[in-house]
Amino acid sequence: MDMFPAPSIAITAILAAYLLGAIPFGLLFARWLTGKDPRKHGSGNIGATNALRTSGKKVGILTLLADIAKGSLAVALANYLQNDMTLVAAVALAVFVGHVFPIYLKFKGGKGVATMFGVLIPWLPWVAIATFIVWILLFKLTRYVSLASVVAAIMLPLFTWLFGMFLWSSNDPSSLFACVILGALVIARHIGNMRRILAGEEPKAGAS
Repeated sequence: MDMFPAPSIAITAILAAYLLGAIPFGLLFARWLTGKDPRKHGSGNIGATNALRTSGKKVGILTLLADIAKGSLAVALANYLQNDMTLVAAVALAVFVGHVFPIYLKFKGGKGVATMFGVLIPWLPWVAIATFIVWILLFKLTRYVSLASVVAAIMLPLFTWLFGMFLWSSNDPSSLFACVILGALVIARHIGNMRRILAGEEPKAGAS
């Protein structure tokens, strides 16, 4: 593993990742294409699910792709800058935190699922695949986006540890720590959804 980059480079990369993650694509696309503010409709969230429900399929798909892309771009650039797992893990966390707590929107952002998958694709691709399989299976079975997201978030650090032990023969502590934080934040952002599921009030995907 290469030496960790100079503090100035690392801080710049982490700050840039946060600012990139904080770009509220769901809000921008909704306003541009429909004139709506997703924060005033549906769940009030700026993520792809609420964008789809309140602003239509086009806005929902664009938001999903943009939220994934910003996570992937930040991690890919960090890896290109210097192949250091600690820096990559820090950048992955920074872009994700930017999406969830964006400075541009007074730290009220999305729930982070698309951006979580975005950072995993260039960083831990096998973990991304395994986690996505869990997400899609739970979604197909229940039609609850939120439940699928929570279970995927729970499995994220477990898959990271398992692949580290049995596929790579070692675990990178920074990657494992970052995945624990990512999963915990996704779960925390969905507590309200879990309460609504238990109360029978959470809408299923495709429900009118």
